[in-house]
Amino acid sequence: MAAEIHVDEITRILTGTVAHSVGRAVDMGIVEFHGPDGEEVMVHAQCPFRIVHEAKIILGSADMRYAQKGAGAQAFDEFRMIYDARATKISKILGQLRPSVDSVTVGRSGELTVSWEQAFRLEVFPDCSGRIEAWRVLVRGGAHHVFPPGLD
Repeated sequence: MAAEIHVDEITRILTGTVAHSVGRAVDMGIVEFHGPDGEEVMVHAQCPFRIVHEAKIILGSADMRYAQKGAGAQAFDEFRMIYDARATKISKILGQLRPSVDSVTVGRSGELTVSWEQAFRLEVFPDCSGRIEAWRVLVRGGAHHVFPPGLD
């Protein structure tokens, strides 16, 4: 039997959480949420992704390719990429707004969209045909759901 995407469980884990911060670990995007009981919920994206506000892309995984002006040769390792500057700004905004996740969709080929108040959404779109982890939704110390399924 082929592994299946646990859409209902992923939706349950994320819905109602509060978007908290955006960052990265090397080239993996991380969006953190706080659950109603204090649990830490995260989306780890190892494939292309973006954060959209209304109709504008405000952060994209490709932003990790471009250094901030004057950042120097070690910009990526020193977290001085365009991505890092924008992620810091978005995290400050999220800290002020404390928006709740109101919608989660998972497509059959792994597209993940997490929408939260104030017209924000995270869009994750796997682009690899192989069995390589594209994204993971997890509760720290608890459930982990991986796309493609069966890799966890």
